[in-house]
Amino acid sequence: MIKLIVTDLDGTLLNDEKQVPAGFRELEKKFRKEGITWVLASGRQYYTIAEQFSDLLEDVYIIAENGAIALKGSQVIHLNPLAEDLTLELIDRGRNIKNAWPILCGRKSAWVENNYQPLLDEAQKYYKELQVVEDLTLVDDVALKFTMCDFTGSEVNSFPYFENMQKRCRVAVAGQIWLDMTSLTATKGTALLEIMKHCNASADEVMAFGDYMNDKEMLEVAGISYALKNSHPDLFKSARFITKHDNNNNGVIREIKEYFKLA
Repeated sequence: MIKLIVTDLDGTLLNDEKQVPAGFRELEKKFRKEGITWVLASGRQYYTIAEQFSDLLEDVYIIAENGAIALKGSQVIHLNPLAEDLTLELIDRGRNIKNAWPILCGRKSAWVENNYQPLLDEAQKYYKELQVVEDLTLVDDVALKFTMCDFTGSEVNSFPYFENMQKRCRVAVAGQIWLDMTSLTATKGTALLEIMKHCNASADEVMAFGDYMNDKEMLEVAGISYALKNSHPDLFKSARFITKHDNNNNGVIREIKEYFKLA
């Protein structure tokens, strides 16, 4: 029996317009009555997820900042921040990358050093709480994640600057223009394991969906795992199945309905 349905948001559950698919809330309510809980797992900030799913905060688990924090309602289930000295080094490296901007993702807010409008426009899609400061190294907040917003392309432009730090922190290409750094042990997968302990669920009672490389560990933890049809090609290796439809064609909901034999 499935106890948890875990889904990434952008590029997975949501379409490219960031819209929740038709049928999601009806299905969540039905499954909740049957003892099946949804886990919304994202690289996004908690506050942004909470705003879009404000009606469900007491009923679902939320994994935010690529697994650096997980909550059920107001209860923190898992917290795994970046070390302060490592955060300072990441900021220093990030400042030197052309056409890319560092974002410090804390518990209180996300923080940027530049008011470049294309950066703010893009960041505000994922960070409801966002503040511009003169110096990221002086921010008084718990660092959950460090991110590069890279308009040249995160995999080709920013990643090489951080590649040799992979023994000290988790470096994940999280989207075409996003590169995320978290604590070495902070992934959606480790956060999911803590949630599984919290609700006494085994791997074969977990179904998970993702589309990018920051979903890799999460899919490997789940007993039943799907990479979306539109996924990064390397993610297919970590999933047991591939959805028949992409995120713009309700791939997650249609696959769930087929699995549970729902009309």
